[in-house]
Amino acid sequence: MSKLRNSDALLTLVVLLSFDSSSIASDKQPSRSQVLHRSVAIDGLDIFYREAGRKEDPTVLLLHGFPTSSHMFRNLIPELADKYHVVAPDYPGFGNSSAPSVDDFKYTFDNLANVVEKFTNKVGLDRYSLYLMDYGAPVGFRLAVKNPGRVETLIVQNGNAYDEGIDNEFWEPIKQYWRDGTQAQGDQLRSLLTLEATKWQYLHGVRNRETISPDTWGHVQPLLDRPGNQEIQLALFHSYGSNPPLYPQWQAYLRKHQPPTLIVWGENDAIFPASGAYPYKRDLKNVDFHLLDTGHFALEEDGIRIAELIRNFLSKNLLR
Repeated sequence: MSKLRNSDALLTLVVLLSFDSSSIASDKQPSRSQVLHRSVAIDGLDIFYREAGRKEDPTVLLLHGFPTSSHMFRNLIPELADKYHVVAPDYPGFGNSSAPSVDDFKYTFDNLANVVEKFTNKVGLDRYSLYLMDYGAPVGFRLAVKNPGRVETLIVQNGNAYDEGIDNEFWEPIKQYWRDGTQAQGDQLRSLLTLEATKWQYLHGVRNRETISPDTWGHVQPLLDRPGNQEIQLALFHSYGSNPPLYPQWQAYLRKHQPPTLIVWGENDAIFPASGAYPYKRDLKNVDFHLLDTGHFALEEDGIRIAELIRNFLSKNLLR
């Protein structure tokens, strides 16, 4: 009997010694694999964000595009969180963040960038790699120009910083809206906020439509259809005209600071075609350049490959 008790005690000791206590997630610190869904108050707004990974690891700040939210990174975040602290906020008017009316909040890219900058300060992001996609590019480049010392690397996925990237048919009615800003021009752009247009953004240019989950537009469209949200999006369509005059400033930032940059671009994108990807090579010396045979939301079809490219890129360019 004593021998049995001794054997049981020995087995218990082995189990305890082999147990990895790091797998226990505290309430305040996310585990490497668990994605947390949080919000923080910024200037009276509730800013929603997704977070995963350990805060002591290098941070990757994911900035989403139109018309989606941090939802677009739902699969990428856990792919990176074993080695990186990954944070993805929703802008005001998008996703699960507050969406005040256009009368109560000025929807401009300057204001979106100000909110995101305050968000980074509030949650303690002092240094980060920036993932720039679509609207995330004008938001992120404003952050980078203002605080270049915070940016460790750039990951650019169909995020434009050059005139060549908006020199196409898609942008013609939007450019007219920048110039004139008439109600009739704005009403014409409401067609970009319909279910048909949202599905087109996700499906155009992909290799296999069966790889694209309908959960994408099923998430996005009800948010676009909220009362007052069309006016929010029209305000941002008009404000996008403030971005091209800043392109020379953003390009000067790239030339001066030379952040290591990964380009992962869906080359079949009809909104930001590959002609907007190549000019980055003019201004940057350290560019890891990849054109992917997919569309605007490249993560939906090529998320696994993009995650691998990001991991390889960051492992070579983050000196920690």
